[in-house]
Amino acid sequence: MSASIKKIGVLTSGGDAPGMNAAIRSVVRTCAYHNIECMGIYRGFEGMIEGDIMEMGPRTVKNIVNKGGTILKSARSAEFITPEGRKKAYEHLKKNEIDALVIIGGDGSFTGGLVFNKEFGFPVMGIPGTIDNDIFGTMFTLGYDTALNTVVEVIDKIRDTANSHNRLFFVEVMGRDAGHIALNAGIGAGAEEILIPEENLGLDRLLESLKKSKASGKSSSIVVVSEGDKIGKNVFELRDYVEENMPEYDVRVSVLGHMQRGGSPSCFDRVLASRLGVKAVESLLEGKTNYMVGLIADKIELTPLEQAVKGKSKIDAELLRVSDIMST
Repeated sequence: MSASIKKIGVLTSGGDAPGMNAAIRSVVRTCAYHNIECMGIYRGFEGMIEGDIMEMGPRTVKNIVNKGGTILKSARSAEFITPEGRKKAYEHLKKNEIDALVIIGGDGSFTGGLVFNKEFGFPVMGIPGTIDNDIFGTMFTLGYDTALNTVVEVIDKIRDTANSHNRLFFVEVMGRDAGHIALNAGIGAGAEEILIPEENLGLDRLLESLKKSKASGKSSSIVVVSEGDKIGKNVFELRDYVEENMPEYDVRVSVLGHMQRGGSPSCFDRVLASRLGVKAVESLLEGKTNYMVGLIADKIELTPLEQAVKGKSKIDAELLRVSDIMST
């Protein structure tokens, strides 16, 4: 273990995700286990710039493993983009005698950590926290499993109404650059069609698919749309197009929005957060820096932060084939 690290700071940055609190808890308690002090940095990089930093211990993080959101809060920081802002942040870390940093967030947060390390040689370790599951170097990001379960539960309820009124529902889910939520939730909820950024289905094929469903005897349909889907400008344009070409359908749109971010984390996300937190702290104590901890083949592994930021998570081609078969 590194004798030079006696105090570790932890922050959450970017969009909140279920499991962030469980990860904070894991970082704090792993520090206590190794007799290392832990400091919580509130409001991400913005709080680091303003010196909004408080000591955290095992009892500080009691009863948060089941809580959604983040007790450390999260915020965007325009000032951290500037060298002057990062200098202020560094000075506050040194003032609080913090020797290393654990960043819980997404690729934007990791990019900030990389720049900070490059300028000041400050040890940094990343924990992937985003419901989109769009970070390279891990099979699952914190919050993804919980978001999937939330989306499936909501679609199940929407289907009750769709069946009762012979309606077609477009259900928009989060995923600006990646269709993991849409694809997996769509299969899990039995959607007739799934639209994701990685696969441009095209309007003609969408109509063909819906007509095929209608001809097969289906009186209602669910189409799950990732917000980053490229077919139309937005989900409401898709609705208008289908209404014009298939007037027999009563078409509705449901945008799930930020409800996907909230809620108590699933058991999977709680366990994953606990494993990632332990690995993050112990890797720093081993002298490692500029890595992200992630789940690969059920083992917690390290991926260089730069690779995690620049790499792209891939959609499972087999799931696309399963989706096509299930929509028959």
